Amino acid sequence: MLKVQEIRELIKLVDQSSIEEFVYENEGSKIQMKKNNGVTVVQPAAQPAAVAAPVAVQAAPVPAPAPQAPVQAVKQEAPKAASVETEDTNLHKITSPMVGTFYASPSPDAEAYVKAGSKITKDSIVCIVEAMKLFNEIEAEVTGEIVEVLVKDGQLVEYGQPLFLVKPE
Repeated sequence: MLKVQEIRELIKLVDQSSIEEFVYENEGSKIQMKKNNGVTVVQPAAQPAAVAAPVAVQAAPVPAPAPQAPVQAVKQEAPKAASVETEDTNLHKITSPMVGTFYASPSPDAEAYVKAGSKITKDSIVCIVEAMKLFNEIEAEVTGEIVEVLVKDGQLVEYGQPLFLVKPE
């Protein structure tokens, strides 16, 4: 199975290319990525019904309400991020490498990996994003200080959605 960093690189390469669809199969695992209206959708082979529904809605351009939901979510997040960015334009965003559920700690009774004011290194684990019962540890990839946590524990996150704002050192 591919590591999270390798999947991130594949997503970036597909996103930057003119490829509309990419499929990767290895040792019984399958990763399928499709671009729809400029959005890259990562669709693993065996999906639970709850995850399959949003992918089907994104693939079908007919329903009008489906595109409105992501737009509203972006509008709600934009003012929060913009207010912090106006204070310091040198902030780095740690984004979600996949669609899944955000977890701030390794278990429900444990403390969060990081919070506002936490010092981190490139190798620091900042959170977990669960996708299809796989818990993917997300590394900071930058050394600095967490300025703001942009999502709540247990919240669903999209690919590329900002999770943390970091003041790099």
